[in-house]
Amino acid sequence: EQGQAGERLLANFLTPRRGAAEERAAETKAIELLELVTLARLAHEPARVLSGGQRKLLELARVMMADPAIILLDEPAAGVNATLLEVIIDRIRDINARGITFLLIEHNIDMVTRLCHRVLVMASGQLLCEGTPDEVARDPRVIEAYLGGAA
Repeated sequence: EQGQAGERLLANFLTPRRGAAEERAAETKAIELLELVTLARLAHEPARVLSGGQRKLLELARVMMADPAIILLDEPAAGVNATLLEVIIDRIRDINARGITFLLIEHNIDMVTRLCHRVLVMASGQLLCEGTPDEVARDPRVIEAYLGGAA
């Protein structure tokens, strides 16, 4: 139960204006979030016309509708071109500056080093290493696991 006026049949009859006001507020918030993720110009387009990177930005806006304290992103850089990746990184920084924590699962090392203060590296389902991005990048166990012994 989320307490929205439109959730209960009787509430729709007793407080129709309250439901309409909540809908207007949600629409205003959605438009603001589309502006945040640089998709406002596409607000009336179907999601199917968006590129993969634009869809990831849309997902970021969708999760922001819930006012989360933490956001989990699973490989946000996967399949995204370099230009849109910069936009995604910038939006994550902007949202993080608002006090929202991010947990990233990501293989793009450049993105990880640019966004993360703390990194945990896993290999074969086990925690391999934990530290700052620089510490982790120099850890011999990480180098062995991901680049092989010859690296």
